[in-house]
Amino acid sequence: MSIEQPSGAVAIAAAVRLLEQGGLVAFPTETVYGLGADAENPAAVGQIYLVKGRPANHPLIVHLAPEADIDYWSDAVDESARRLMAAFWPGPLTLILSRASHIPDTVAGGQQSIGLRCPSHPVAQALLRDFKAGRGGIAAPSANRFGHVSPTLAQHVRDEFRDSPLLSCVLEGGQSAVGIESTILDLSRGTPVLLRPGHVDSLQIAEVLGVMPALPDAAAPRASGTLASHYAPRTPLVMVATDELAAILTNVQKAGRRVALMHHSGIENIGAGSDAVAGIARAVMPGEPVGYAHDLYAALRRLDQCGADLILVETPPDSAPWQAVGDRLKRAAHGSADVLARMLL
Repeated sequence: MSIEQPSGAVAIAAAVRLLEQGGLVAFPTETVYGLGADAENPAAVGQIYLVKGRPANHPLIVHLAPEADIDYWSDAVDESARRLMAAFWPGPLTLILSRASHIPDTVAGGQQSIGLRCPSHPVAQALLRDFKAGRGGIAAPSANRFGHVSPTLAQHVRDEFRDSPLLSCVLEGGQSAVGIESTILDLSRGTPVLLRPGHVDSLQIAEVLGVMPALPDAAAPRASGTLASHYAPRTPLVMVATDELAAILTNVQKAGRRVALMHHSGIENIGAGSDAVAGIARAVMPGEPVGYAHDLYAALRRLDQCGADLILVETPPDSAPWQAVGDRLKRAAHGSADVLARMLL
């Protein structure tokens, strides 16, 4: 990849030129690294779908500079949207609004709605302010193959796309501070609906709007990261309750399977002695949700590379602060329910 220098003015200028020429740029945000293209260039947006292997009807999120004209992108920005922007932008909240008719539907997966967000990462902001003098939008899903674990370091992006000739620019920005994708809130149908949980939680949204966001219904617009299977490592991942973890870990090892372990409780709390965890790869996660989210994807990527047959994950607490972490892990584990049973036969 041709641009691997720290993201100073020279690197930003080179990335802007590439975007204006219809190319792809990977860049850091506070959530995860994004794979960006000019949101108003259907051919460039099409390259995102091609490189990621992403279905063309799965919409992208458009990233905007702090000074961007929101009314250029949506023809129905109501008071609720403006209050949320004032409270959480720049930051990890994506708003689904009615798409302005002049914005190509390619970026919206063919829908009449559009996802908009203003990231807070300084490199992302510098890029957005320089691109089209701050009036452009950069369409950017996470910079990874579709459905796989999102990147939180520039090196993760390079590892993911090292063989792709279409991605020649990866801007450096350190580790993503939040570590999981943005909250997605649908405002396109009047009632606020939480499509994807994230760092900005339902209670925070309710404090601004005076009403709790509803859960998605059958008529909800399609949105990034909301398919049943997503954020998944290549190694099968199974979530196990804390009080069952030690016994299952022991049984999997007795069956001759190589296992990796991700847990947030102390070994003494899950009933597993040193023998139970000897010789296996494991990630000891923070016991609070913000820290856990920050470390999640890097830990999954590391465990995915250790040659295990299975990643066992201690089920996180079922409470509002853990909603976003639980959402990512449930999607990562989708389709693996019978893997553990087959291994223990």
